[in-house]
Amino acid sequence: MGLGEKVKLAAAKVSGKGKEAAGEAAGNDRLKAEGKTEHAKAELKQAADKAKGIFKKH
Repeated sequence: MGLGEKVKLAAAKVSGKGKEAAGEAAGNDRLKAEGKTEHAKAELKQAADKAKGIFKKH
């Protein structure tokens, strides 16, 4: 994963947390769920990349 992709994933995580917080504050369950989903997707992609890196080293 290149630097650009890492930045995009970090931005998606932050954006997801922001949407989640905004949904919580506004009482908007749809926005809250959308934020959680966006955050989780970014975390999964990062975890997959880390796992890929571990196997490349060996």
